[in-house]
Amino acid sequence: MNPQKEEKKVILNTHHRIIIVVYIPNEEGFYKDSFDVFKTCLDSLISTTNSNIAITVVNNGSYSKVGELLELYYRDKKIDTVISHNVNIGKIDAQIGAARGVREKYITLTDADILFVDGWQEKVEEIFSSFKNVGSVSPIPIRTGLYAGTSSTLKQILLRRVKFSFVSLPENLENYNKFLSSINWELETDKNKKWPVLESNGVKAIIGSAHQVLTIDRDILFTVSPSNPSLTLVGGNSEHNYVDVPVDKAGKLRLATLNNYAFHIGNKLEDWMIKVQETNINANKNSEVLKNESDFSISRDLFNSKISYKLYHARKRFIKKVFSLMYGKE
Repeated sequence: MNPQKEEKKVILNTHHRIIIVVYIPNEEGFYKDSFDVFKTCLDSLISTTNSNIAITVVNNGSYSKVGELLELYYRDKKIDTVISHNVNIGKIDAQIGAARGVREKYITLTDADILFVDGWQEKVEEIFSSFKNVGSVSPIPIRTGLYAGTSSTLKQILLRRVKFSFVSLPENLENYNKFLSSINWELETDKNKKWPVLESNGVKAIIGSAHQVLTIDRDILFTVSPSNPSLTLVGGNSEHNYVDVPVDKAGKLRLATLNNYAFHIGNKLEDWMIKVQETNINANKNSEVLKNESDFSISRDLFNSKISYKLYHARKRFIKKVFSLMYGKE
């Protein structure tokens, strides 16, 4: 008899999993600095997370130097899991495929060009534990994300289940402009422009989740996200259909941290990014990253929910119209 059959069930020692998909085919043109960007992203994760988290990296057909780095980090136990594809199977298919193979309650889906800031894990998990029915939380708040896949959140406001207000957050302007610059959007100059803020149990959050990086309740990936492959290399509506819409369609809150706890790097490192990572390392040099002591459990519901997309879109249009009439945009 296989001796494993006599062993007890597997003990889950982590409640949070990070999934990074990396595709770097070479070091030319657009990809000239991508290796350094990816390494900075990975190092920032390692230096800002605690033992309740595990990291999975999906090597999506990258050139040999990426594989060598991942082998080294895996051997040194800096990362928990490496999944390798010989060819690029598409970002969202690689990401969702890896996510559906993990067992943690919360799964952070992140691009390979995100710079994490010390404290991001605790702030994200704090929102999950402070608000009821949270579907996703991003460490990058976006001021204009009020109506982007958030009809379920707006519904909770209309039903008075959460506290809502438009609030000026002048301290967010500098970091928000760094995000806007990274995606080639027009910068903002008015630090007093208002943000859509929710509050529960003394914790505040911004409405909306940037899909460059967000932490999602794993149940959504099994019960609401499409089961068919996207067959899309990158972009299009792949992330919208597989991540953004499912959170809203599940009737859950789609939120972000009140302040900025991650940056979108893009394809080139800048001096300020390197300084952020130096601060991450120094902050945790003499102490372990704080742990969130909340109880995170996995749902025992084995059955998938079936929600009509036609009904979802009709509901979304109605809720947005009512919310806009009552609250406006600011």
